[in-house]
Amino acid sequence: MSTYQPGEGDSVKYMEAKKRPGGLSGPLTFAIIVVAVIFVMSVSFRVENIQVVGNSHYTAEEIINAIDIEEGDNLFFFDRFAAITRVFAKLPYIEEVSLERALPDRVTIRVTENNAVAYVKIGLELWTFDEKCKVLGRAAEGEEEGLIPIVGLNPGTIFINEPLQTADNDQRTIDYLRAILYQCVERGISFQVSKIDFSNTNNVILYYGGKYIVRLGDPYATEHKFSMVLSAISQLKEGDIGIIDVTDASTVHFTPY
Repeated sequence: MSTYQPGEGDSVKYMEAKKRPGGLSGPLTFAIIVVAVIFVMSVSFRVENIQVVGNSHYTAEEIINAIDIEEGDNLFFFDRFAAITRVFAKLPYIEEVSLERALPDRVTIRVTENNAVAYVKIGLELWTFDEKCKVLGRAAEGEEEGLIPIVGLNPGTIFINEPLQTADNDQRTIDYLRAILYQCVERGISFQVSKIDFSNTNNVILYYGGKYIVRLGDPYATEHKFSMVLSAISQLKEGDIGIIDVTDASTVHFTPY
């Protein structure tokens, strides 16, 4: 009886058989998986529920339209950065905005809106701006109620979403106005200020509470001047009316009338 002894040639054939692929290669398998995942993501996770939180000046529909998102859009492929950029460009009252995705189908849009603080009149139009002097737009009917009219200021060209300017590009005047508005907002007295007169930047006059004419003077020591004014008002009697002068930034002068 003879026995079979494998030779050298047989070993080579056996090794070649082991190397021969019996299925898909690694890179091809990975590519198929990636395509499958993308397909699943494209048909799943579509927006079905859009919520807007924090809005008051704009309607939810206006904000959604500005972001340009709608039901059926895919959550994973939606460009949030571009969407937020569109909001700031189209809706000047928006100060902050964020988009929160919640799988499988909800998007929450959270906004913080600017508050108009004052306005200037140009021709027959009223233009509102915030405490930082950023122009927000034309005042809607009745919107000027509760805002501070700025008189004596000669505005330059108005650009929405841009800082207010004077016709002669006097940045010193705008900086002074910004400092005054900041004090009014920060101290919670905006509703008491009925008018600010910028006819003379070195002799700005503020009308307060229907009782006092406040002479602020030049842009020097604005914060300190406001502290002096409010301290003086707290010591005046209820029936006192007159002029409060803090132009020298060191002494308060009250002249009744």
